[in-house]
Amino acid sequence: MSKERAQRRAEREREAAVLAAARAAAAERKERRDARVRAVTDRLPRPPRRPSGLLAQRRRRQNGALVAALLAFNVLAWIFFGEWEIRLAAFVVSVLAAPVLHTMLFRRT
Repeated sequence: MSKERAQRRAEREREAAVLAAARAAAAERKERRDARVRAVTDRLPRPPRRPSGLLAQRRRRQNGALVAALLAFNVLAWIFFGEWEIRLAAFVVSVLAAPVLHTMLFRRT
């Protein structure tokens, strides 16, 4: 009876050793991969952090609304006018009018 238990325990220990070796090999591969990724990404410039306050959120919302309005204007000009000159003129006008519209619509008081 004790020989069987010893054999079963030895078998369990062998299986545990195989699993531990597999985990160690996987950890080693992951560590090497992480080192390669760090070596590449350390050379790249970091993207600037985006402001996250209430003022920044309001500014993003205002800019998004302005871009959506100008995009809608250009889509409507594209749909209703078939001539390329008018489409191009609508695009140029929207680009030139964007700062003026932003100032008029979202003036700080």
